[in-house]
Amino acid sequence: MSALPETLRTALDEELGRYPQNRLTQSVERLSTRYRENSPASAPILASEADIAAYAGYRMPATYAAVHAVLAEAALRTPGFAPRTQIDIGGGTGAAIWAAAGVWPSLEESTVVEQVPGAIELGRRLAGSAAERAVRTSTWRRGLIDPAAPAPDADLVTLSYVLGELPEAGRAEVVHWLSAKAGMLVLIEPGTPAGYERIVEARDRLIELGLSLVAPCPHEGACPIPRGKDWCHFSARLPRTGLHRQLKSGTLGFEDEKFSYVVASRTAPERAESRILRHPAKRKGMVSLSLCAEPGLTEAIVTKRHGTAYRAARDAEWGDAWPD
Repeated sequence: MSALPETLRTALDEELGRYPQNRLTQSVERLSTRYRENSPASAPILASEADIAAYAGYRMPATYAAVHAVLAEAALRTPGFAPRTQIDIGGGTGAAIWAAAGVWPSLEESTVVEQVPGAIELGRRLAGSAAERAVRTSTWRRGLIDPAAPAPDADLVTLSYVLGELPEAGRAEVVHWLSAKAGMLVLIEPGTPAGYERIVEARDRLIELGLSLVAPCPHEGACPIPRGKDWCHFSARLPRTGLHRQLKSGTLGFEDEKFSYVVASRTAPERAESRILRHPAKRKGMVSLSLCAEPGLTEAIVTKRHGTAYRAARDAEWGDAWPD
């Protein structure tokens, strides 16, 4: 599981504790409706400090888990990459800078660009509790996604759950703008068919621009997943605190955040040979793996007679790399 850092969890609980439980629950219900409709909360729905706190409590743990999972895979594929600077565009209350600092201790400067002033204020307060200097001393700027402005200039540029908020006609230009000066660009969207479509379109654009795909793709050919029939997405499991369960009216002690993503870099990565696209089907003496590889979509059957490979397959999870 990917849990919030203890300092962030404590600071977030303290912020949520400033408001009546029923007030937070009402805000979360509105946010949840917007999120299910694939229209994440922005300025109009974040109308009060309580709304912003509820948004942080509702989405920050899941966003952190997804971003951390993606960045950890990117770090694995680029062992020589040690970013010093990060810019998170449309960063809300800052989950991505916390995740990045947890993956790369090399980070020295983190910047969050966000349009909602209240989210900036809350994010800055939460960041003040961080043990990581890059988070604790982070810069917070109010701003919009504007391809006419100077491109984000950092070793690491992140954009999480934002493409879907942008007009479809302008997304390719935004991807170009985000990648223009980035050492590595990370794009994450909800793990829905629509979220995948946005990611695969961005993937194609990044290849056109000459960047190298880092993850999850094991190749830079056309995505072999049948469009409109299936979609590429992954899952990160995160624990729920008692307050988190109350906000989401949940009974389980965990939740699974589904996401689609693409990471691209200016330097060639150590790309996975293939990627596991579904939960492995594990039966007695046999594991079946659904894989994406350079030749396309394949199924691998690994049995006990494969020895070490069988033991690895028994431990394999959805989203893991797999050797050919």
